[in-house]
Amino acid sequence: MGVLYGRYDLLDSLAAYKVRPAPQDPPGKFETGTGNFEGVCGVLGALEYIEWVGKSFGGQHSERYAADYSGRRLNFKLGMSAIRSYEFELSQALLDILAETPGVTVYGIKDTRRLEERVPTAAFTLMGKSPRRVAEQLDEANIYVWDGNYYALEVTTRLGLEGSGGMVRVGPVHYNTLEEIQRFGEALANLSRQP
Repeated sequence: MGVLYGRYDLLDSLAAYKVRPAPQDPPGKFETGTGNFEGVCGVLGALEYIEWVGKSFGGQHSERYAADYSGRRLNFKLGMSAIRSYEFELSQALLDILAETPGVTVYGIKDTRRLEERVPTAAFTLMGKSPRRVAEQLDEANIYVWDGNYYALEVTTRLGLEGSGGMVRVGPVHYNTLEEIQRFGEALANLSRQP
């Protein structure tokens, strides 16, 4: 979903490459067809969800933001802070597991003192196993991960990994649990011990 915001007079002066039946005036002249109503509803749903997270789980962050924000804006801040705080826990647990697992090479920031600089997603390889095989074996344990280059072909090429299938990527988010991270770690440890 994209949003364009601008002063009306400036938008009016811009040429639009438009479909013939579109109006001459903004904002309609920038529309290439029927509006993305599903996307609009999705944005609303996402905002309502973040607001709910803020109301339900953001209390510990309210002192930080209550003086500067109120109403929905406060709830959005609280929701995003609660998500970020929990994702720090997930990142810590995930990086610890990857560091403890023999044969794992992590690509990207591994230092848990730098969690502010990363998200809980991690890309790794497991020595002696193709990324595809690791993904398939984790899938057999009901753990979903990705393998390949994730359209970052230049990255995997420069890392020398493209020819061997790229990397495995695991991406927990705030609705995953620490128990699920532990289960991932146990399954990965089992894989690392297999010939």
